[in-house]
Amino acid sequence: MKLKTLTLGPVQTNTYILADTDTNEAVVVDPAWDGATIAKVALDEGWQIKAIWLTHAHFDHIGGIAELVAALPEIPPVYLHPEDYDLWKDGGGAKRFGFSIDPGPEPEALSHRQILEVGRFKFETRHTPGHRPGHSVFYCTEEKIAFTGDLIFYRSVGRTDLPGGNWATLEKSIREQIYTLPDDVKIFSGHGDATSVGDERIGNHFVKASA
Repeated sequence: MKLKTLTLGPVQTNTYILADTDTNEAVVVDPAWDGATIAKVALDEGWQIKAIWLTHAHFDHIGGIAELVAALPEIPPVYLHPEDYDLWKDGGGAKRFGFSIDPGPEPEALSHRQILEVGRFKFETRHTPGHRPGHSVFYCTEEKIAFTGDLIFYRSVGRTDLPGGNWATLEKSIREQIYTLPDDVKIFSGHGDATSVGDERIGNHFVKASA
C-alpha cells in the first residue's frame, strides 16, 4: 500500500489518497478542497480512484468532492454515515464560515463494523460520534493504520462546541474505538501530524486511556 497526504483548504485539512500498488486501485479519504489537484496526484501515480470515504461531513472535509468527481472518468461511490447526511445536505455547514460548496453526489450509507476495500486491503469502519453524530474512522489491521478524521489528533482531540458535538460521547468513542487498538497502530487524523495509539494513550492530556 502507498499513501499520499495532501493538506488542503482554508483550515489546512489532511486529505489522504491510499492505493494498492499491485492493482493501482485507490480511494480518497476526506477530499477537503481542490478536487482537481487530488485527481491529478492520483493520475500522476497511475492510480484509479474507486471510492471516496468520509469521516464526517464538515465542509472542510467534503469541499473538494464535486471538483474531484468532475475530474474523474467515472463517478465513484461516496461513503458517509447516515447521521451526517443532514450536514452533507447543508453543504457541510460552510455558510456559517463564509463559504459555499457543492457537496457532490449523494453518499452511500456507512455502518459500524462495515468493511471497505481498496484493492486487496480491508478497512473496518468504526462509528465514532462525539465531534459529529455521524463521525467514523477507518482501520486496517494488516497495515496497522487508522484514519481518524477529527476524533483525535496528535496530543489533542476534536472540538465538541459545534452542532452535533458532545464531549462525553467523544471521550467514549476514543476510549472504546481508538484506545482498544494496538499501540503500534499509526493514526492519520484530519489535521496536523500523524501519531500512534500508544503515544496518545500515554500523552494525550484531553482523554486519558481510562476514566
